[in-house]
Order: sequence, then structure tokens, then C-alpha cells
Amino acid sequence: MKIKCVALDLDRTTLNGQGRLSEGNRRALLQAMANGIHVIVASGRAFDTLPEDIVTLPGIEYAVTGNGAAMYHVPTGECLRRHMLKEKDIMAVLKATQGGNEKAVMGTGTVGKVTYEAFIDGAAYAGREYVENPAAYGASARSVEYVRNTRHLVEDIRAFIFRHKSEMDSMDIIVKDERQKDAVWKLVEECTEEAYLTSSMKQLIEISHKDAGKHMGMKFFMERLGLEREEVAAFGDADNDVDMLLFAGCGIAVENASEKCLAAADYVTKRHEEDGVAYGLREILRVI
Repeated sequence: MKIKCVALDLDRTTLNGQGRLSEGNRRALLQAMANGIHVIVASGRAFDTLPEDIVTLPGIEYAVTGNGAAMYHVPTGECLRRHMLKEKDIMAVLKATQGGNEKAVMGTGTVGKVTYEAFIDGAAYAGREYVENPAAYGASARSVEYVRNTRHLVEDIRAFIFRHKSEMDSMDIIVKDERQKDAVWKLVEECTEEAYLTSSMKQLIEISHKDAGKHMGMKFFMERLGLEREEVAAFGDADNDVDMLLFAGCGIAVENASEKCLAAADYVTKRHEEDGVAYGLREILRVI
């Protein structure tokens, strides 16, 4: 069946190492849309943090944001559907990950100090400890710049989340290493009832409502556009793209993708730094 829609993860997939849309990928996307292909953003980012290179690209209509927590019409900024986190799950996460009060995990007696991000109505919020020093939590040089440019700084992120617990689309827990991540992930799984957990980066545990996920965002837009799964292709690089690649009729991972993402893909294209999306549109999907 002919591909009529393409879903694109952004960071480390469609965007290059500088967080920009390369000229090669830009030309390819414009040509695909000129050929009648719907191009949909599918990101873990909050709507307000989507890059200008993407939201100003003529023809981009829709965006899945917050890993499927909120779906937007890009030109108007209208939120078309939202799956908000349940207050009980937010409170359970805060209680379970409160520094020094965690139950024993992996024999350590503590999972250690973590911090958080909150996503509300298209905006991203984070505590001073993370915004001022993202590298202390394992952020790459590129991620440091991104965090500082896109997060609204709040002094006490736990108190902020508590005050806004009825408004949150999604939240992240930020850890310092893989061992801590495994321990915190287990805690969150045990204490939440209606949450979807995923991860796009080694220092993040991304939490949204159980009905979220990039694949569910894509399902929403497929129904809106009258498309079948076989008519949809998806590009991704990280664990939070796995469900989307499995759901799409054709799942494509960039060469630099995580092991889980590569395993979920039907095809592997070139790296994000080598215009892997353009190559995939041209050589794998043959839509341009």
C-alpha cells in the first residue's frame, strides 16, 4: 500500500547534532509534502519547545507532543486532544521519589536524589538545580543548551508540581545514572496505576497518561486524516519511538538509534547527521 503519511521524531532523528533541520532534510520534507505526503511531528518535547526550523516549515500541520500527551494543530497552536496525568499518579510519583524516604531498592536503601520536569499547556518547567547545571544530571553539551533555552525555571520543582497537579500533561524524572534509573523506574511502575512510562535519553524517565504514547498520538491523527496503518511510516531513534515504529505500517530507525529502537524497525536508514530522513524518504519509502 502506498505511504501517505510520515511521522517524524525530532532530536537525533530529523534534527542534526546542532538541533537544526539540515538543508538536505528540509528539501526532502518539502518535496514529500508537495507530493501529497502528510508529515506529522512526533516528539517528546512540549509544544512551545518545538524548533522554529520545524514549526515554520510550510506544510507541517500536526504535532504529537509530550510523547502523545498532547496533540496540536501547528499553524494555530490549538491543542486538539490532551491526555492529562492523573493527580493520584503524580502524588504517588512525588512520594515514591522523595529524597531520603524511598523504600529499599536493589539493596541500597535509597534511590538517591532526583529532580523533575513538568509539562503544562505546551510549556516545560524545571527546577533551578537542573536548569543551571544540566550536565550534573548527565546532559550532553547539546542538551545543556536546549534545557537552558526551553525550560521555565522554578525554585522548587516539587512544590510547583504539587500546586499544578491538576493541570499536567506529563512529567519527567531526571536521574544521574543507569543504576539509579532502573531503581526509580521500578518504583514508578509499582506506585502508579494509569501511567505510560518511556525514555528518550539515558537521564530521563518520561511519564504520561496510560492512553498516551507516540503511537496513540499517531492513531488520533490517522483517524482524523482517514488513513490506515499500512499507509503510515515513522522515523525514530530512541526507546520512546519503539511503540510508534511497531504501530506504523513501516518503521524506520536511524543508524544511531538505541538497540530497542533498531530492533523495532522494519528498516534502518542513515544517521541523523547524514540526512537519514531524506535518505529514508528517497531510497526506502520512495515518496520523493
